[in-house]
Amino acid sequence: VLLFAAGERRPAIAQALEVDLALVLAVDCSYSVDAREFRLQMHGLAEAFRRPEIHKAIGNGVFGRIAVVLVQWSDDINQIVAVPWVVISHGDHALDFAEVIDATPRKLAEGGTAIGAALQFSAAVLLTAPVTASRRVIDISSDGRNNRGVRPSLARIEIIAQGITINALPIINEWPTLDKYFEHQVVGGPYHFLIVANDYDAYAEAIYRKLLREITGPGIS
Repeated sequence: VLLFAAGERRPAIAQALEVDLALVLAVDCSYSVDAREFRLQMHGLAEAFRRPEIHKAIGNGVFGRIAVVLVQWSDDINQIVAVPWVVISHGDHALDFAEVIDATPRKLAEGGTAIGAALQFSAAVLLTAPVTASRRVIDISSDGRNNRGVRPSLARIEIIAQGITINALPIINEWPTLDKYFEHQVVGGPYHFLIVANDYDAYAEAIYRKLLREITGPGIS
């Protein structure tokens, strides 16, 4: 597995490395997410990367590899790269990445829900990725609406203008219409979509379906 720490100089090999997808996994760590709910998100992501369908989807790409980074976020001054860029090109890489995710703790302070700032941070991470990607996607999960910092709809305008797609996984445990909010205020860019989790216990299956669709690319229903 190739690991590239955020902010370090890119190795020469990385400058030429082409991938089918550069993907930011942006995980909600705001006040509304308790310890159990945070762990369900991380374990759900890990389980998705353990599934052979994900391994097959990665291998079926033009280049047969993707680059993934994990971001944690809460309020407008709290975002962090929790797991640096990893290039996954076969099942063993995906399984190794799953182990890292499963063991990753909450790395920042709880705070409000700054979706717009999380999107801007995630876009900056994408734009400095040590790979050349056919598609660049932010995959953001949250159980709440923006209540700090820049509005998501304004951040979205900047981000999709740079060819980045924003997909979302709203978790409907507190806001029954959160999916509509994300549809109108958050998602955007080429072939964007959202998938709903009705609660945190439904997160694992929802994030698996979302990742499978993101990795496979446009055309899957």
